[in-house]
Amino acid sequence: MPSRRSFVKQTGLASMAFLTSPTVDFLKSQGVSNVGIQLFSIPKMLSANPVAAIGMLQQMGYKELELYGPYTFSAESAKSGWKQVTGMLGFSGSGYFEKSSSEFLKLIKDSGMTTPSMHTDLDTLENDMPALAKAAHEMGHKYVVLPAIPDARRKTLDDYKKMADSFNKIGAAAKKEGIRFGYHNHGYGIKPLADGTVPLEVMLNATDPDTVFLEMDLFWTAAGGADPVALLNKYSKRYKMLHIKDMSKKATFSGDGGDASQWFALFPLMCSCGDGVLDLKNIIATSQKIGVEHYFIEQDMVANPETALKKSIDYIKTV
Repeated sequence: MPSRRSFVKQTGLASMAFLTSPTVDFLKSQGVSNVGIQLFSIPKMLSANPVAAIGMLQQMGYKELELYGPYTFSAESAKSGWKQVTGMLGFSGSGYFEKSSSEFLKLIKDSGMTTPSMHTDLDTLENDMPALAKAAHEMGHKYVVLPAIPDARRKTLDDYKKMADSFNKIGAAAKKEGIRFGYHNHGYGIKPLADGTVPLEVMLNATDPDTVFLEMDLFWTAAGGADPVALLNKYSKRYKMLHIKDMSKKATFSGDGGDASQWFALFPLMCSCGDGVLDLKNIIATSQKIGVEHYFIEQDMVANPETALKKSIDYIKTV
């Protein structure tokens, strides 16, 4: 019969083995406490009635919001570009949706939410960081994020290298202003070139990991043919945010993902979280392990948001 001392020692070792096992790592990763949403999921509702739209998100249980531009302080190029596409999209609202920044912030606070991140444009990031930082501090944004690189500035591999130089300057300027710069990947630059070079990775490897942070869009990463978990692990200290959306069936771009026609072809495959083929459980477990801070569900201009967005948040909360 084992002595009390040996019994304690054996059970202690067993407990330690359990606590450091993959099973417990998985259990620790269960659930995302403050589920957020990128507001581009419901642009029409926000344009029509921002109070009702934010109220709907509050009732669903969303805690964090990520805004999209342009804003009143945005570069004129961003505003004019937005006007060119709003007719096709069927809505025009963005930023604070015809409210002042203070009014919109009050609406968010009264709903018990925060806005840790905002999407903005490259022109403003490059040329008017003080105005951007002022707005970010006022609204409580920690991250100012570029959602996409303009077409004309990602034609060649050399363009991606030049973009890395720009990102480094933006990141340093943001740090000086007390905020953080992030890049949200779309689907381009992910597929390897003929020689095996991946433009996205060339760009990321040439940027400062202390000032250029990352927001992974799961859907577009998968559409580009990459493995989200592999990328999260490779750049583990840099991914701070996720855009979570699911894909009803596995698919990749018909080409390199560089033009809008390829994006629109895959839009019908976006679905509520848990209804698709992406391994969200493993992705989220990995993201929690590496220190991702914010999880934003995004279902671009989703139909039936009252049902689809509720289904997504309920699933993510119990992953």
